[in-house]
Amino acid sequence: MKLLFVSTPVGALGSGIGGGVELSLYNLAQEMIRRGHSLQILAPADSTLDDLPIVQISGNLQIIAQSLDRSAAYAKHMPEGLIAMPKNPVLANMWDYVRRVESEYDLIVNFAYDWLPFYLTSFLKSPVAHLVSMGSLSDAMDEIIVQTSKQFPGTLGFYTPQQVATFPELTPPIYYLSSGIDLSLYQFCGQPKQQLAWLGRISPEKGLEDGLAVANGTNISLVIMGKIQDEAYWQKVQQDYPNAPFEYLGFLSTREMQQVLREAQALIMTPRWVEAFGNVAIEALACGVPVISYTRGGPASIIQDGKTGFLVEPDNVAGLIEATKRLGEINRQTCRNVAEAEFSLEELGERYEKWFIDILNFRL
Repeated sequence: MKLLFVSTPVGALGSGIGGGVELSLYNLAQEMIRRGHSLQILAPADSTLDDLPIVQISGNLQIIAQSLDRSAAYAKHMPEGLIAMPKNPVLANMWDYVRRVESEYDLIVNFAYDWLPFYLTSFLKSPVAHLVSMGSLSDAMDEIIVQTSKQFPGTLGFYTPQQVATFPELTPPIYYLSSGIDLSLYQFCGQPKQQLAWLGRISPEKGLEDGLAVANGTNISLVIMGKIQDEAYWQKVQQDYPNAPFEYLGFLSTREMQQVLREAQALIMTPRWVEAFGNVAIEALACGVPVISYTRGGPASIIQDGKTGFLVEPDNVAGLIEATKRLGEINRQTCRNVAEAEFSLEELGERYEKWFIDILNFRL
């Protein structure tokens, strides 16, 4: 297959702004190339992904969807349901490029959680596969996603059933694609240090304050890694927990991050929103690190309660603290084994390749 991957418009690849979708695109691109498919990636200017082929598109970045109001698509002060883009938007520029080159590709794969690519699908001659990277966040996005599923059945891919459950009346078939990582990049550690880890974008929907509350309540140091997306929020959570033992290491490369993560007793996940998946969970498992998470969203599909970690009622900090006392029940080798069985690049490639072939066969 000749594939054209169209990246998220919220930030350059490699910047960390795109969160888990960056990792998903990177890993899937590697695996599709390994399987013999030809591939081109469209992404905002200044993107870097090792030696993967990228066409860089200039323009202004989109506002991050999860920071927006429920009824208005792009800002709280806008009229309900209004769709907006900045001047000279990189999103529109990328899809104008798609329009000009679409005949050169068998399939276009959209990684943007944004209204425009879904709307443009019916105007393109080449089929478009949409990886829906988040749960329901706005009325406008719900409407266009539901419409696309009805008009082009089978072209929407999702991470987990928990994510799909946030959308109303999707038309089958529903493709659950999960995620996968290059397991060779993550080293197993059987003897952790006396520390916990928290990994992800630092923004309100990630609930970092609950991670600091766990550190405060257990007196176990919390190592924090990730991009600071909301500086005011970051300052506030530190002020709210002035005595919590923690260390912030910044946004690290995969190699640097896993060196720290693998030595943690557990990864703490504290989402305040419905996580579509949670790549950090499988990164932890790959290192042999159990995951303690709220049951909200994707982690409930990843973590086997009592086997690879613990699932806790949402927003129950006491439950998170209690779970840390039970970490001795978890076999860290089992965590690694589950990662190898379910979340390898090979398994990822099998799921996506089948989805792509099904879309192309449907169009014949």
